[in-house]
Amino acid sequence: MLKGGRGSKKSTTESLWTIWNMMKYEQANTLVIRKIFKDHRDSTFAQLNWAINRLQVSHLWHCTVSPLEMTYIPTKQKILFRGLDDPMSVTSITVEHGHLCWVWFEEFYQISTEADFNMVDESIRGNVPEPLFKQVTGTFNPWNERHWIKERFFDDPDDNTLSITTTYMCNEFLDESDRNLFEVMKEKNPRRYQVAGLGDWGIAEGLVYDNWSEESFSVEEILAARPWVKSAFGLDFGYTADPTAFSCNLIDLENKKLWTFDEHYQKGMLNTQIAAMIEYKGFNKEEIIADCAEPKSIEEIRRLGISRIKAARKGKDSVLNGIQFIQQFDHIIHPRCVNTILEKNNYAWDTRDGRQLNVPIDDFNHLMDAERYAVEKYATKMNNIEILR
Repeated sequence: MLKGGRGSKKSTTESLWTIWNMMKYEQANTLVIRKIFKDHRDSTFAQLNWAINRLQVSHLWHCTVSPLEMTYIPTKQKILFRGLDDPMSVTSITVEHGHLCWVWFEEFYQISTEADFNMVDESIRGNVPEPLFKQVTGTFNPWNERHWIKERFFDDPDDNTLSITTTYMCNEFLDESDRNLFEVMKEKNPRRYQVAGLGDWGIAEGLVYDNWSEESFSVEEILAARPWVKSAFGLDFGYTADPTAFSCNLIDLENKKLWTFDEHYQKGMLNTQIAAMIEYKGFNKEEIIADCAEPKSIEEIRRLGISRIKAARKGKDSVLNGIQFIQQFDHIIHPRCVNTILEKNNYAWDTRDGRQLNVPIDDFNHLMDAERYAVEKYATKMNNIEILR
């Protein structure tokens, strides 16, 4: 298992290892797993293509996006890509040439249950002829020390487990400006530096939210069974340093239940792209509450066809009031909302001199802010939060 900070060469090393050894070991095939299948194309698939080009062997590989796979031309060995959002695609894997030997879990931290890992691990059981061997690799940023990965593979590993931690300091592909980003992080955001810089386990103490769970559900079934349930959409703007965050929710005020069923989380988005994303998802007719700090963006997106986008009210103590309102709800997050889950696992109260403050950290808060904007109209401040009837 390979945990490490950002820019610590985890995925780069694994992609180079995979391509090199696929060509070295005839008849070895590889399975690459992410929690959500669609995330492969811009991550693992792109990374493995980079490795092929880096090793100057592109003439020996045939790579396709439909189906998403890579074939080593001389022997027909394959690299297959699967997502845990389609369990049957994982458990029913067969290869035409050779044996399924290696599994790479990218963003392993997103695999929230040990049972999901075991399902994949068990799918590659069986003997393989020498010199082939079985190997499962997980690459991830260790955001939360309570994750099952820590206990199984780092606290109490078995004899067949090798666990490694890497940092940006071992990455020869980074230039001086890349390294300086971590030095600034070390000074200005030491909590994040411990994880993103040094690859240490994230501290789970002092989290803002503990009233949530990860669970699959059907939006259609919820609306059919509870016709009084309302929709709630929120948008937080970002660009270079921060992502644009779009949060899609259902809210049951009567029973105090909140469901997050979809999200978008991406840096560098222009307003035209934000509008196109909302329309593509089918939410262009919904009321969307956006960060009021960017009225020009809101107006431009409205003119692009998202006619019901509105500015959040915000105001004094709006962050705390929004947090207190959401804390009253049983919050269920769909497994595909991986960035919402990541932020929930890391959005914590700030501290000073060892004391917890009544202010959350200014980090892991993009979808958390969008979530607050989404439910803002259902909450009001009158000593405590009251539900508007």
